[in-house]
Amino acid sequence: MKNKIYQSLTGVIMLMVLFTTVGCKKYTEVEPVSQYSVEQAFSDVSNATTALVGVYDELQGDNGYGIRISMYYPYDSDEGIVSGNIDNGRRGIGRYQLLLTNSEIANPFRQLYRGVEKANLCIEQIPLMSQYTSGSATDQAALKRLLGEALTLRAQFLFQLMLNWGDVPAPMVPAYKQPNLFIPKSNRDSVYEVLIADLAVAANLLPWRTDAGPRNERITKAVAKALRARMALFRGGYSLRSNAQMERRSDYLTYYNIAKQECEELMARRDQHTLNPNYEDIWRKVTSFIYDPQAEIIWEIGAGGGNGNSDSRMGNYDGPTLNNASRYGAGGGGIQMLPNFYYAFDSVDTRREVTVTHYQVTNATNIKSQRRLGELNTGKYRRDWRVPLLPGTVLNVGYNWAMIRFSDVLLMYAEAVNEINGAPTAAAISAFEEVRRRAYRNNTGLIGTTPTDKAGFFNAIVNERFLEFGHEGIRKYDLLRWNLLTTKLAEARTKIQQIRDRVAPYNNVPQYIYYKNIGEEIVYYSAADSVNGKPFWRPTQVPPTGTTGTTQIPAAKWVRIDWAQHLTTASAIDGKPLWQGFASFFVPGKSELFPFDVATIASYQGQLQQNPGY
Repeated sequence: MKNKIYQSLTGVIMLMVLFTTVGCKKYTEVEPVSQYSVEQAFSDVSNATTALVGVYDELQGDNGYGIRISMYYPYDSDEGIVSGNIDNGRRGIGRYQLLLTNSEIANPFRQLYRGVEKANLCIEQIPLMSQYTSGSATDQAALKRLLGEALTLRAQFLFQLMLNWGDVPAPMVPAYKQPNLFIPKSNRDSVYEVLIADLAVAANLLPWRTDAGPRNERITKAVAKALRARMALFRGGYSLRSNAQMERRSDYLTYYNIAKQECEELMARRDQHTLNPNYEDIWRKVTSFIYDPQAEIIWEIGAGGGNGNSDSRMGNYDGPTLNNASRYGAGGGGIQMLPNFYYAFDSVDTRREVTVTHYQVTNATNIKSQRRLGELNTGKYRRDWRVPLLPGTVLNVGYNWAMIRFSDVLLMYAEAVNEINGAPTAAAISAFEEVRRRAYRNNTGLIGTTPTDKAGFFNAIVNERFLEFGHEGIRKYDLLRWNLLTTKLAEARTKIQQIRDRVAPYNNVPQYIYYKNIGEEIVYYSAADSVNGKPFWRPTQVPPTGTTGTTQIPAAKWVRIDWAQHLTTASAIDGKPLWQGFASFFVPGKSELFPFDVATIASYQGQLQQNPGY
């Protein structure tokens, strides 16, 4: 029992675990190597690169950002939830019934530590290579880049561990250097400081995107800088402490300044990364494997190989529900976006119809049908956008996970400046409005007036990040670092009930909507066609022909479907209405962190303190 958990942490004991790689497509697509010694692994640049690919490989797959860390762990929040009734799996995570026997908690925890161990070996061994200091200029540059990548990868693995478990064991040397594998927890503030310093070193070792050669998923200078800004904001933010209180440290402004500086440097290099002018185009390109010349996605986690070890489940697990083997294949529906999230968007905000889908295809004729208000799904990784289409029941669609985008840099900058100065500067407002103007493309006059006081601007940032990063695994963690998760979950419940009852500010939400198909596509009945031809922001629009009050009006073939009414009649989660069922086991002072699983606790034989409340 003692060695069970740490078999996944000791790369020297099991070198084949370290250097056997299935790989991700493009950069990380390599032939597997059965077993290397440390000396062989770091004998030359080619082998050291293979070792580094093994570190990357721990990002992806079912227990990484292929599904569990990216699409189980960020929910339930005020934007979306895992669909279905509670279990001791992904829905237990979503409802915050976090049992110590939940394998969806245990397996990603182990994979993250495998990543830490692999990175530690690379960080130790690469500078010891003779080529690192006395090789050709080309070899030295390549090895420095590998070291920068390893430092950044270790930072990401440990960052994810701290986001979900708080204070964790944080080994900074390979396992064979540890006199005791069962090291105690490290204070997360100290770990953040080490990693933030490491990322500064990494940024100096790494090339810019345009100097890095052919486009692939490798880490660049901009990745290290953007990740450093993100981690600085979390170090300066709130987190649940061992006393079961959400606290932030008194030196938080030091870290807001780091975030500001890194974002400023990235904003000064628009030749490297900038906003794609069309929000939908970002995700159209991701789902069709097309290079974005704006490179808005600063870091994407490469997926490929068609298996659960190195590929992803985006487009199969999430997205609209599709069940048409001849064209789209089957999948979708695993994440449900909440009605309050849909109605947080202005009717002309172009992000809404990208981020949220309200159609499904469940027939052999490819005809879309309308979903009800309590059944909305995600849209950024939908498989019906894939070019070429991938028919059949395919679990691994090959989509990369977008980890950091340039819009995040702009909004982090705006937030940091506001906190440091006590009010937004003109530059902070400009960065904020750049994101907003893109969202209101062709309707920029409707973006509204940006607040100029600290509290007002902060609230605007909170809302803009809500809208900009829907289903990108960001919202729950943002709310945690702001100490707003409890508040926003309660607000979401209230808003869903207001939408259900169609009271202000939702008094214009329709009780029912009417739709029909023209070919495969849905069209909606709207008497004045004044809201982009869609009825979602107007009281129920009843077609003028036929008999009202029925599910179908024969003369016009309009189909009536419950909209706000669905929230009144449906028992959506565990026999409860939607507004009661989501995040139903959330307990402040406990649920902000995951527990350590039963095998980990047992392995430590009483020496690992469980997180508060478990």
